[in-house]
Amino acid sequence: MASCPPHPSYPSAPTDGAPTAGPLRHAHWWQRPWVRYGAPTTLLAISGLVILALVREETGTEGFLVGLGLALLPVPLLIASFRWLDRVEPGPWRNLVFSFAWGACAAALIAIVANSFATRWIATATADPSSADTLGSTVIAPVVEETAKAAAVLLVFLFRRRDFTGIVDGVVIAGVTATGFAFTENILYLGTAFGTDQLTGVSGIASVTAATFFVRIIMSPFAHPLFTVLTGIGFGAAALAADRQRLRRAAFPLAGLLLAMGMHAMWNGSSTFGEYGFFAVYAAFMVPIFGLLTWLVIWTRQRELRTVRTELPAYAAAGWLTPAEPYALGSMRARRIARQYARRHAGKAAAREVARYEAYATSLAFLRHRARRGRAGPDFAVREMELLGELWRRREAARPALDHAARITAPPAPVTRPPWPVPGAYGRPTGYGYGHPAAHAPQPARHAAYPAYPAYNPYRS
Repeated sequence: MASCPPHPSYPSAPTDGAPTAGPLRHAHWWQRPWVRYGAPTTLLAISGLVILALVREETGTEGFLVGLGLALLPVPLLIASFRWLDRVEPGPWRNLVFSFAWGACAAALIAIVANSFATRWIATATADPSSADTLGSTVIAPVVEETAKAAAVLLVFLFRRRDFTGIVDGVVIAGVTATGFAFTENILYLGTAFGTDQLTGVSGIASVTAATFFVRIIMSPFAHPLFTVLTGIGFGAAALAADRQRLRRAAFPLAGLLLAMGMHAMWNGSSTFGEYGFFAVYAAFMVPIFGLLTWLVIWTRQRELRTVRTELPAYAAAGWLTPAEPYALGSMRARRIARQYARRHAGKAAAREVARYEAYATSLAFLRHRARRGRAGPDFAVREMELLGELWRRREAARPALDHAARITAPPAPVTRPPWPVPGAYGRPTGYGYGHPAAHAPQPARHAAYPAYPAYNPYRS
């Protein structure tokens, strides 16, 4: 009978000072900071300058400015939406900046050059420019654009593996990349439409600019993110697979990419399905799939919170956390209350420390979850001690706030009638039941900036 992988033991909390993570491993030349950050920054800067020149040449200066202003409108909403999905274990902002820049610069440049070349080649080979445009938009463009956007997800998956642990991370990276790509594409389409209106003298609601704005910004700002999110889900599923499951780790991203290409092709080809083809595809496919993927991501987020509540109590038993913290860290409402409490009583710096504490604790829970399922990497022990060290250094600022949040958010539990008479206790509502972790939480050392709160009373009303 096959034996289960051994579970790594839980280290004990130190009695004095912060824990150490052990010696650092020697980094290869491609892992050095000046290579990891300098090379992508240079590549994206050159791509940005080239794409800026190409779009401005296509639209003109005035059209470019109009397209830029209109294309900016949905960007903050989309970025905020993906950031909200990533609240359980927020990834670093540098990953989002890289993803957006890749989509807006590198992926857009690849798409413009490759699509133009392919369409011209098809038109020359078939001597039919109209069919070349249709074939280019429905076959060539989906393949080129989704592959170019998927490259950003692949790069983060390979080189920022610690920040890419599941489906939500794949959705966020893919969605932000596609948001950047759609931003540049919208500048091109809206700027070109404005130039057409300038030539024809049409303005107002009947203009091409207004129609383009309605279709691309009002009705379908989520179109490109929706396509690429399928690729992100594939990479997220690969991140959840064990290292030895090489077939799954390769098949899931490929399957997601193929689905993204197929959905993109159907969306681009909707205009060829008749007068109402666009609206039919929008109502029958885009809206339901958008709702389904939204449900999937939210369900995955709730599952991540359950993982936090399941894995962290063992660290509380080992002395790293207080008994109430796993409950508070497994509730988004409790996390928010903890940050608000810290901000109100100790300032913004304390609130940031609480937020970092929550993020490190979540990463620790996910790391332990992967170890229990036999998916821990060779650097598991080093990474675990790094995270525990970060928590230990912030414990005095974070523990009072999290303990307060646990007490506020814990559900009340009624006290059953005892076999002996207790005056005044019958039928009274109570605060926390004895079985709840917050009921047995020891009083942590108070931070100087936090006020003392009254001792826990199970019979308080």
